[in-house]
Amino acid sequence: MTVPLQSILAGVSTGLSSLSQLVPTTVGRAAVTFGVAIAVMAVLSRTDRLHKVEPGRVPRVAWHLSVTLGTMTVAAAGGLVIVAVWGLSDQLLGVFADNLGAEALVRIGISILFLIGAYTMTGLIRRLVEEIARARGSLGEHEREIAFRVGQVTLYLVSFLLILTLWRVNVGGILVGAGFLGIVVGMAARQTLGALLAGFVLMFSRPFEIGDWIQVGDSEGIVTDITIVNTRIQTFDGEYVMIPNDVVSSQSLINRSRKGRLRIEVEVGVDYDADAERAAAIAQDAVTELDEPMTVPTPQVVLKRLDDSAVVLGVRYWIDNPSARRRWRSKTAVIGAVKRAFEAEGIKIPFPQRELLGREETEGLVLAGGERTGRDGTVADRPAGPIEGGDS
Repeated sequence: MTVPLQSILAGVSTGLSSLSQLVPTTVGRAAVTFGVAIAVMAVLSRTDRLHKVEPGRVPRVAWHLSVTLGTMTVAAAGGLVIVAVWGLSDQLLGVFADNLGAEALVRIGISILFLIGAYTMTGLIRRLVEEIARARGSLGEHEREIAFRVGQVTLYLVSFLLILTLWRVNVGGILVGAGFLGIVVGMAARQTLGALLAGFVLMFSRPFEIGDWIQVGDSEGIVTDITIVNTRIQTFDGEYVMIPNDVVSSQSLINRSRKGRLRIEVEVGVDYDADAERAAAIAQDAVTELDEPMTVPTPQVVLKRLDDSAVVLGVRYWIDNPSARRRWRSKTAVIGAVKRAFEAEGIKIPFPQRELLGREETEGLVLAGGERTGRDGTVADRPAGPIEGGDS
């Protein structure tokens, strides 16, 4: 049986070696590696859903075993493609060719046990993440999913390295190649990696949740989704905006829903002839009678500043469960109530106005050419000497 196996390995080695010839450049190999890794991750992310599928005529045990073997096959095939693209297939298959026999069968069995154990441990990692989430009560769905995926990938990488060590593969060379690959990918996708790192920071620092009302730079709206690459919000105009996470983490962020309430201020001006303190009391009573503002904290009215045409009052109140609709609805109610209360009490809300005053000139005005007029409008004596602008 040794000869056929060696022939099969030789054919597989020839086929895999052709992959490295198809992609001779380092950038191309890095791109293929990144694409294969994404594809394998996509398959692994669907494994849980496949296990939850109710098989028809297939027994559940056989179904779960088939899904498990299929997942391991996809992961192994992806790893083999990556190894072949980087020209390491001859070294890897040479280990198998030099160790065919009973010992090789034992190693194959141990390798399969490693993979099955790694897959079984992923279930334990999920349960552990769920237990931590229930104990803390602060981890959202996205944080739990990211923690599970990171643990899953780490477990599979450790298992893969252990299997390579079992087969006496030079793991050091592979790690050096992986480090070089990381440098190449990092240089080629600096912005994407920056967004990924910022996404992890946002997910675990949790400055906002899905459904929060936030403002990032000029974009303001409700958070609809948070991924490791971008944050998606729906503006109050009905538009969906995707903001890269590195932009979110580098700009000032306002979360208007963080405490479950929002303070709003409406400015109103009263005439200088009116009693400002009485006007403030009337405005506060008018706002307190409304249903939109919260009763605790109570609404307040403060004297803010002396404007050109009015004494400006700041009507401050709070709303709970803040949203754009509740904010504008409450402002409309407050403005209307204050206006009606001022009209009923005869307090004037002045229009912008300016006062022009004339200044008396005791010694008359100097005209162009040096002539001086008296208060009665007659021209006074012209001063001696040359007159500016005239003949000398």
